[in-house]
Amino acid sequence: MRIHLVDDNEDFRSALAAALSQHAIAVLDPSQTAASNPEKPKDSCHLIIIGGTREPLDIAQWRQVCWPTPIAVLLTETSPHNAMLAGRAGALGVYDRAAPVSEIADWIRALGNDCVGDGTSKTASSHYFHSDSCRAMQALDEMILRVATTDSTVLIVGETGTGKELAARQVHASSARSARPIISVNCAAIPETLIESELFGYEKGAFTGATSNRIGLIEAADGGTLFLDEIGELPLAAQARLLRFIQEGEIRQIGSVSSKKVDVRLICATHRDLARLADEKAFRHDLFYRIDVLRLDIPPLRSRGQDILEMANWFRDQLADKLNIPARPFSLSSERLINDHHWPGNVREMQNVIERALVMSDGPTLQIALPAFDQYATDESVFDSGASTGSSDAESNEELSLEDYFQRFVLQHQDAMNETELAQKLGISRKCLWERRQRFGIPRQKQKSA
Repeated sequence: MRIHLVDDNEDFRSALAAALSQHAIAVLDPSQTAASNPEKPKDSCHLIIIGGTREPLDIAQWRQVCWPTPIAVLLTETSPHNAMLAGRAGALGVYDRAAPVSEIADWIRALGNDCVGDGTSKTASSHYFHSDSCRAMQALDEMILRVATTDSTVLIVGETGTGKELAARQVHASSARSARPIISVNCAAIPETLIESELFGYEKGAFTGATSNRIGLIEAADGGTLFLDEIGELPLAAQARLLRFIQEGEIRQIGSVSSKKVDVRLICATHRDLARLADEKAFRHDLFYRIDVLRLDIPPLRSRGQDILEMANWFRDQLADKLNIPARPFSLSSERLINDHHWPGNVREMQNVIERALVMSDGPTLQIALPAFDQYATDESVFDSGASTGSSDAESNEELSLEDYFQRFVLQHQDAMNETELAQKLGISRKCLWERRQRFGIPRQKQKSA
C-alpha cells in the first residue's frame, strides 16, 4: 500500500515513515509540508494522511483537489467537536497526532486495509484521472467545483465510457450535501413497467404484488443527490412525473393520495442528443429545459492528447496492484498504438485493454492487443445511414455482418416486441440495446396502443 503523508514536522514524518515501513506501507513524497496548501500528489496512492491541521476547511480543500483518493487526518486537538467537523469536511477517519508513532502506524494500516482490503483501491476503480497538462480536463475540474457550490440541476453529457457517473460523484462529494447519500439510477436498466415504482415508491395494495409500503429512490436520496444516468431512456410517463418532482420538490407514491416534500439535488447524464430527441417527440421539451440548467461536457479520450499515454500508465499501475502482478512498461509499439487508437469506448475500453495486456503479455514489456473490429468502429459516421457499407478488411466485414444482423432484427421485430423482449432475444442488456440503436441511428419505435 502507498500513502501520501502531509505534515510540517520533518522528524514526525521520518519516524512515521519508518514505523509504516514495518507494515509494508510506502510513504510517497514525505517532503510535502504545507497542510494548508492542497496539492494533488504527483504519484498515485491509496490514502492521503494530513497531519498538523486544525481547520476543517483545509480538509475540505484537500478532498476537492485529491478526489477520489480518500483522506484521513491526524488532529492536534482531538475533541469530539473537531472530529465531527473533520468528518463533515470529508475525512475518512481521524486520530490523535500526539499518540505514539507505533499506534498511529497501526491505525493507518487498519484504515488502509478497509480501503484496499479486497485488493481494489478506491483509485483503481476511478476513470477520472488526468494529467496537469490536459486543459480540457482542467477546465472540467474547475467547472465541477463551481457547479458543486450550488443546488442547481446538472446535465452531464458525453460519450459512453467517459466517466459521467464519476463526474456526478465528484460534484456530490464537493458539495454541501457530501455527508448525505448519492443515489444512482440507470434509467436504461429498469424495465418500463417498474421504473415509476422504483423512482417514486408505492403503498401497500397499490397493485398486485405490493404487499408492503416501499419508498422510492427519490425519497431515499432526501437531503442528498439523485443521479439519473441515461435519462434519455426514461419513458414519457415517468418523464411527466419527474417533471412535477423537479418543479414542486415533492413526490407522490403509487397508490397514495397525498404528496411528500423532498430535498434532493438532481444530476442527470446521457450520451444522447436530448434536443434532437425532444424534436422527435421521444423526450419532453419541458423536462429537457428543466434539467439543462448547468451542463458538464465530458471530453472523449481521443481529444486528450498526451493525457492518453499518462492515463494508460496510471491504469497499468493501478490494475497491476489490483491483480497483484508486476507493472511492466509498455512496448514502444504498444505506446504508439495507445496514442493512435481512436478509443471509441473511451476510458472504460482503455481499462479493459490494459487489464487484458497485464494478464496475457509474456516477456518484460506489455503488448497491447486491440480487437480488429475496433479499427472499423473508430469511424461512427459509416453507420449514419443505418445500413452496412463495404470494407476491404475481411475481419471488419465479419464484424459488420453481425451488426447488420442486429439492425435487421431490430427493424423487423421492434413493432411486435418491447425493449426488454428485444434485448433478451439478442442476448444483450437493455442499455446495450439502446447504445447500439443510437450508434446505428435506429430510432426507438413506440408501440401503438390498441
